[in-house]
Amino acid sequence: MIDTSTAAKAGLLAFRESPVAHLVVRHRRIVEVNTALERLFGYRRDELVGRSVQRLYPSITDFKRLGEACESQMRATGATFWEDERFMQTSDSEVFWARARGTTLSPEDPFALMIWAFDRVEERQYRSVRLTPREREIAPLIGQGLTSRMIGERLGISTRTVETHRARLMKKFGVNNTAELVSQIVVAI
Repeated sequence: MIDTSTAAKAGLLAFRESPVAHLVVRHRRIVEVNTALERLFGYRRDELVGRSVQRLYPSITDFKRLGEACESQMRATGATFWEDERFMQTSDSEVFWARARGTTLSPEDPFALMIWAFDRVEERQYRSVRLTPREREIAPLIGQGLTSRMIGERLGISTRTVETHRARLMKKFGVNNTAELVSQIVVAI
């Protein structure tokens, strides 16, 4: 018979060394990560624990929008599980398409304690590109179908500046028009 101390140590070891990237969050602040998550995102554990999970998103817009969608849906339906595909970002600013699956351990308050699993979605054929901070703000707004004028107003920058960033994004994604760009940067809703 295994004593509870041995079982607890085995459980911690299984979490830490799981081949699946896991993240434990409390009210969207990182409580714990495993080795696979460190490898996937390029951060060390001490760079993540205690910080906002926003660090793993390419923009504040994505962080807020996906969080609101997840929490409101879970509260409305009483669901304890959430799954979607979204852009995420590594420590060296590489943006990639990821599958995110989360389960709450507190159904009455879904974000009080959640466990998330992430994996890179290779079959989507999204190119990983390095984006500047401003491009990370603008790309999801383009993906949502906003015009340059609307994006400029939202971010407090000129329409011409947005158009310059749009042109750079088109070059980075290797596309020739806005429709192709949107298909490359579309964000799961």
